[in-house]
Amino acid sequence: MVEAQHDFIIVGSGAGGGPLAANLVEAGYSVLLIEAGGDHRCPYYDVPIMQARASEDAEMRWDFFVRHYSDDTQQKRDSKFVAERDGVLYPRGATLGGSTAISALVTVYPHNSDWDRLEDLTGDPDWSAEAMRTRFQRLEAWRGKDPDPDHPARRGDAGRHGFDGWLKTTRADPKLAGREPWFLDIIGAVEAESRATYGTAEEVVLPNDPNDWRFVSERREGMSFIPVAIDNGRRNGARERVLAAQAAHPDRLTIRYDTLVTRILFEDDRAVGVAALDGAHLYGADPEMTRAHGPGAPVEFRARREVILCGGAFNTPQILMLSGIGPRDHLERLGVEVKLDRPGVGSNLQDRYEVGVVHRLIHDYALFENADLDVPGRDGKGDRHFQEWETDKNGPYSTNGSLAAFIAKSSVAEEEPDLFVFALPVDFHGYYPGYAAESAAKHDQFTVVVLKGHTRNRAGAVRLRTTDPRDPPAIDFTYFEQGDDVEGRDLQGVADGIAIARRIAARLDGIVAEEVLPGSRVTEPEAVQQWIRDNAWGHHASCTCSIGAEDDEMAVLDGDFRVRGVQGLRVVDASVFPRIPGLFIASAVYMISERASDVIVRELKT
Repeated sequence: MVEAQHDFIIVGSGAGGGPLAANLVEAGYSVLLIEAGGDHRCPYYDVPIMQARASEDAEMRWDFFVRHYSDDTQQKRDSKFVAERDGVLYPRGATLGGSTAISALVTVYPHNSDWDRLEDLTGDPDWSAEAMRTRFQRLEAWRGKDPDPDHPARRGDAGRHGFDGWLKTTRADPKLAGREPWFLDIIGAVEAESRATYGTAEEVVLPNDPNDWRFVSERREGMSFIPVAIDNGRRNGARERVLAAQAAHPDRLTIRYDTLVTRILFEDDRAVGVAALDGAHLYGADPEMTRAHGPGAPVEFRARREVILCGGAFNTPQILMLSGIGPRDHLERLGVEVKLDRPGVGSNLQDRYEVGVVHRLIHDYALFENADLDVPGRDGKGDRHFQEWETDKNGPYSTNGSLAAFIAKSSVAEEEPDLFVFALPVDFHGYYPGYAAESAAKHDQFTVVVLKGHTRNRAGAVRLRTTDPRDPPAIDFTYFEQGDDVEGRDLQGVADGIAIARRIAARLDGIVAEEVLPGSRVTEPEAVQQWIRDNAWGHHASCTCSIGAEDDEMAVLDGDFRVRGVQGLRVVDASVFPRIPGLFIASAVYMISERASDVIVRELKT
């Protein structure tokens, strides 16, 4: 028997596990944080504009290949489909910081109804929008400027930002847009469309701040800037939070890298530890798996208090099912001994739908002349923008590349705005092998990305392919009509977003040469909807181990993140939500991590 050396074992160092580990350590408890990847920091991690390159860095990512449809004919209509992998690329982070290390850094606040729904479901006011806002203020360190110079953001302002937290957030310096005239034209087109749509007077300053408490509470629509997790020109996130806690408390926080957790260890109905394989590049989604030396050495770790899974919407249900917690019929078919029949494990998989309305411009952006949009080559010098970033952490490479956003309600929206439409000066139409380099090579592209939030489809699932923990699970999102949105509301919502994108682009006459995707011939409603079916993607997987009421057979967790039916086991990651929250997932997961920390510490002190 392995003797327990730590109070808690946390599996996964992303937006859920990283802050949770840091908070528990700071509260005086010892934590073993297990990460399947290593700590790989490089310019692709640090430089905000390199965020797409980061998602293709083999040392930081896992490549899942997912199905959008079970029907092969429909699935193969997607140009991003990779036949030999039987799916569409879905990159996830596999390094310290998890997917926060390869994300686009967007940090947009969830909607208040997301939290109030959880309060209603659990009967716990600690889930209320008011209570959760205090947690956002605790984690945020807002460094941006209010767009209105007469009303600068300040401590205690009505916007209810946080200023002293661990996550540095900001917005792109508006002065940077002036270095490329067409950037100003694109931003101006978004603003003009916003003013025309909502009748916004010229004296009203735009863009809005989507994280401002008033903007969220009043469910405002219109042009906004895009908050990003950037600290003085560098990416920051869960990784920095973990390393700061380890530096302050090296005796209490142990990080175990290159360790793939395979199952949970139980004594009777209590989780007491985890079994794992020691070794790098062991998982089948790892693009460097061929470098692994053997199958990995079996190891076990024990916890004095709890095991907490924070592996994300794909890996957390995989670990639970490999441990005998999941749908009985599925586990029995694979020969897994059933410890707890929980049909909700791996079910309820949700995501947002995204499409890119891509345009070719009449010529290249002047700003991109002789720009590699990459790190330095063998000469080590880098292009002029990289040199500027390296010298003072400023310039075009100090941003994530986004220009402006338009938040709106589609024709099928319920209470909250459900469309986030944003402009990028690149070609971005989804994830496929080599997408980042291909996009960087084109200097005459302009994309309006349409993101449909508050999706209705809840029919996706994560299931084991085999009982080998190194094999990625089968992931099927069952898009649109193949899912349970029989009314087609999600599909119509995306189509409404495309209409907004096209109205924005129409204001750029003389700059845009042609619409590449969907293309000028795709105009009839039926054709637009079929194009969406064929091309949509997502990257906010969630909801596969959801919180629910005690009498709900599909509920996996109670309102305090505990796995129902066993002791000493919790889940704190994107899989806990019953419904996918807000418009971007990272901020919501950071916030539940803060709440989980409060819950656990409170329990231990009573």
